[in-house]
Amino acid sequence: MSETAELRMMLAVALEEARAGLAEGGVPIGAALFGADGRVLGRGHNRRVQDGDPSMHAETAAFRAAGRLRGYRRTTMVTTLSPCWYCSGLVRQFGIGRVVVGEAETFHGGHDWLAEHGVEVVVLDDPDCTALMRRFIAERPEVWFEDIGE
Repeated sequence: MSETAELRMMLAVALEEARAGLAEGGVPIGAALFGADGRVLGRGHNRRVQDGDPSMHAETAAFRAAGRLRGYRRTTMVTTLSPCWYCSGLVRQFGIGRVVVGEAETFHGGHDWLAEHGVEVVVLDDPDCTALMRRFIAERPEVWFEDIGE
């Protein structure tokens, strides 16, 4: 299997989470943390609306679901949307070695900063991720702008 095909399979897990979040009435952003062997360690979606918790972003949910690890350098965080500064900080704090971004068109978060600090960053420009966010932003702008702090 090619690396691109493997990354797309990983993104499919995060996209499934994003769709679950949307179905629950939340922001459709999903993420999953993978081990070096490609195994899902944890997965989750943005639950800020559902839980009334502004810190429960998709990357945070996936990270928490993975539980404690001895190290994170060989893990990959896959997220449907470029990580915000909060989630980019989580990646740096715990030394996650690679971040795969579904799309950075609707929101250009901290992935450039992560790359500047030694994190391998892959932006897939996935049309399904972009379409999902564009539709959500058009239908629920008040929730979107609250989520990104504007």
